[in-house]
Amino acid sequence: MRLFPPEEWLVGESLPSKYAPNRINMILDELSPERVRILCESKKFEGSTNCAEPWYNTSYSIENVTPYMIKQWIQKAPTEKLYLPKPNIFVPKDLSLKEVPDKVTFPTILRKTPLSRLWYKPDMLFFTPKVYIIIDFHCPLSSHSPEAAVSTSLFVDLLVDYLNAYAYDAQIAGLFYSIYLTSTGFQVCVGGYNDKMRVLLHAIMKQIVNFVVKPNRFSALKETSVKDYQNFNFSQPYSQASYYLSLILEEKKWPLVEKLQALSKLESDSLAKFVPHLLSKTYLECYIQGNIEPGEAESIVQEIEDTIFNTPNSVFKPMSPSQYLVKRVIMLEKEIKCCYQIEGLNQKNENSSVVQYIQVHQDDALSNIKLELFSLISSQPAFNQLRTVEQLGYITYLSLRSDRGVWALEVVIQSTVKDPSYLDSRIDEFFKTFESKIHELSDKDFKRNVKSLIDSKLEKFKNLWEESGFYWGEIEAGTLKFDRVESEVALLRELKKEEFIEFFDEYIKVDAPQRRTVSVQVFSG
Repeated sequence: MRLFPPEEWLVGESLPSKYAPNRINMILDELSPERVRILCESKKFEGSTNCAEPWYNTSYSIENVTPYMIKQWIQKAPTEKLYLPKPNIFVPKDLSLKEVPDKVTFPTILRKTPLSRLWYKPDMLFFTPKVYIIIDFHCPLSSHSPEAAVSTSLFVDLLVDYLNAYAYDAQIAGLFYSIYLTSTGFQVCVGGYNDKMRVLLHAIMKQIVNFVVKPNRFSALKETSVKDYQNFNFSQPYSQASYYLSLILEEKKWPLVEKLQALSKLESDSLAKFVPHLLSKTYLECYIQGNIEPGEAESIVQEIEDTIFNTPNSVFKPMSPSQYLVKRVIMLEKEIKCCYQIEGLNQKNENSSVVQYIQVHQDDALSNIKLELFSLISSQPAFNQLRTVEQLGYITYLSLRSDRGVWALEVVIQSTVKDPSYLDSRIDEFFKTFESKIHELSDKDFKRNVKSLIDSKLEKFKNLWEESGFYWGEIEAGTLKFDRVESEVALLRELKKEEFIEFFDEYIKVDAPQRRTVSVQVFSG
């Protein structure tokens, strides 16, 4: 701010005020071999230097570049291998905003075929020339065994590796993409300026269609993946406890030890045979939001279908409706506390950990707000009692957890001072003592916490990606409650303190009739 006038504060020196070719040429003319300064750092120079700088006593030497050396450079300058990069095909040229005839508040289904379904929402909030696109490849053969799971994972890793050639040009042109594994297949996300988005998306789809396993890259990425699985043994015990909880709750979740065994036996030719098998049953769930007209959104999905399904010798085949994978978790028994105890994977780690998981309900607006309100009211007192007062462990927290649309509370403690069984008993004791505070909650405190929760829910989306992420989350979970914020805020405004206390007594307190609990305990050496 001291260097530039107020009207230039946002751009500083990065935006030239006018085009001055003479100035540019003058600066370019200064970039000559006679004016070059070269800095070389190497351990090879040790013992052959003659100076030392005064601050850290680092030794160095200074040598002049001789005219003969410059002459040699000029004579031996490369001609063929030194060239300007090709024009960046992703640089946008059209930054205009599209006309949207109808105001669309929530995503709508624009197109549905046996191959895909398209959800669409124009940008009605940010008015920027950008778009966000998600193509979710639903492949039921991606997770039916540990071998399938690791093969699909390595396929995605190789895909990302092959696309690195596009990454830099796309990034500097304001585009980004990501490809990652999901529980039902894999997902392609692209975002940024809408003008050249189809170019990037087409390049990704062509890479998927023309996928081949390159043995050298397969070996390198397999080695990295093996190390990642092995390194889980050295992860924090509370992370291990959370992993065991997921194994207990989720369908089609394979233990890491089984996946590591499958991965160690996987060869490049096996993966090459698996990929066509994986893609032989595929359904595309698509979401497009931003500066894009409905007709263009439909044509993008049609082009994707034509690229991957309707080409000669395509391995992609449509999926039968009955093959669509349903994401489910185990319903725990009520009034029975389950316990899973296991030794930590790294017995040299002195930490033990417990995750107490209280399963409450499947997605429901009224139950959601009551559970969120309890989490808001209890998270700080839980931390204060278990971490600050009792000093059970540095990592201590109470939070909400949602597994495939099933809402729950979890309390996590990691400790070097007490074993997991004791930690679990202290969590129970916290809920017992906190019961009186819930029953004695004043009307003023109740209303203050309700207002705080309402304010957090009414926070505006900060950008297109955040808004798209919210709506896609509803589509991916299958809940489709696009008006979730409005409906839950309306229910919060009407919520009575007595209803909230009744919910606590029914589902959360230690002897509640609907309480469903599992305690996962990881013991240190």
